[in-house]
Amino acid sequence: MAQTRSASRASSGGAGVIGASTRVRGRITGDGDLTVEGQVEGDITVRGDVVVGEGASVTSNVDAHAVSISGTLEGDVNARGAVRIAAGAKVRGNMQGEHVSIEEGAEFAGRLDCEFELPPELTGSTSSRKRS
Repeated sequence: MAQTRSASRASSGGAGVIGASTRVRGRITGDGDLTVEGQVEGDITVRGDVVVGEGASVTSNVDAHAVSISGTLEGDVNARGAVRIAAGAKVRGNMQGEHVSIEEGAEFAGRLDCEFELPPELTGSTSSRKRS
């Protein structure tokens, strides 16, 4: 039987895990990394990385250093580092990150906001570097 908890988590930089049989409702904040293997309903704001494991379900906005999604996420993601959407993941929401990768077999519906350079064959130039 799944547990329901209201949570506001602050840590001193350690890692947190929300287990597969746990359901959290409420805002989660912290300084370290967070791995979600269960269910979360509520905003997640951490300074570290967030991992949404295979079989996990997150319905919230996520603000973190980097985000890796293998399960289901419905909400917007704001990452200062990379966002990775793994094969088999289901994501609905807007993604913002330094780099965003979507593996073949992932489902994504939303808007991407990231920095990238187009290959030379798409820009019509011999160099793919951005010019100031």
